[in-house]
Amino acid sequence: MQTAVGGLVMAAPMAMAQPSASAPDANQKFSLTGFDDTSSRIIRLENFLGKVCLISFFTSGCNLCNHDLKLMREFYVSNRKKDFVLIGVNMDESKADFEDYKRLVALSVPKEQNFPILWRKGPEYVDNFGIIKTKPTHFVLDKTQKLMFRREGTFGPDDWNLVWDKIGKELN
Repeated sequence: MQTAVGGLVMAAPMAMAQPSASAPDANQKFSLTGFDDTSSRIIRLENFLGKVCLISFFTSGCNLCNHDLKLMREFYVSNRKKDFVLIGVNMDESKADFEDYKRLVALSVPKEQNFPILWRKGPEYVDNFGIIKTKPTHFVLDKTQKLMFRREGTFGPDDWNLVWDKIGKELN
């Protein structure tokens, strides 16, 4: 069962599209592994156990995605020294589009706002977040990497208040 407010989906237990036949249970622990070209290292979600994680699935040509990422960068700068991690997962179809996006970010985003961005179609990438149909789609995971909530589509002003409230409670 889930509670939906606008496009915000609260976990209670969650029911998401998954590539496997078995449905996830309320205690599903998420996983993600991929290569971050910016830091030249493999990123594993399990390495951030004990931190609140915001995972954002997006494409580079999506204006709504880019708007949300700008706001997330601001939140990231304010909270990265706390127990908070932001990971972007780019879903562009072509590696060339992803590479163009990375170059644009390198030229236009201050270094302190950089966070890991992984290409979902990369050969080393794997996750269990299921099928993502709406761009952007955001997952907020608690410190045990279980779903706090999921947002399909852009964050509205009220959603940001909820995000800050939920994450803030976990970070204190």
